[in-house]
Amino acid sequence: QVRLVESGGGLVQPGGSLRLSCVGSGFTLDTWAIGWFRRAPGKDLEEVSCITASGTMNYGDPVKGRFSISRDNAKKTVYLHMNSLKAEATANYYCARSHRACSPVIGTFGSWGPGTQVAASS
Repeated sequence: QVRLVESGGGLVQPGGSLRLSCVGSGFTLDTWAIGWFRRAPGKDLEEVSCITASGTMNYGDPVKGRFSISRDNAKKTVYLHMNSLKAEATANYYCARSHRACSPVIGTFGSWGPGTQVAASS
């Protein structure tokens, strides 16, 4: 079965950092772009970041300069390093895949993981 599972969420102080992990199984991760998405309370699903199969990194405007995406294909894992967290980062975070390339169209992505919760709060 194709599967993506997120981990690493938790409660963090504003200004703090977290590293989220997205682990794939049941497919060859290195031929797929992996995106990170979030849904904050009462808000629409938002694309946070994406890394292509070749390693090109993309970031949504709200997180540019503060978040960093990376991949370790040997570990079948994509990471999202979240630094200088703001309260607005509070959301459920999901990863999903798109074949090779990233896309601004969220519907392009599939095989969504169950999510991991991040709370940036004092």
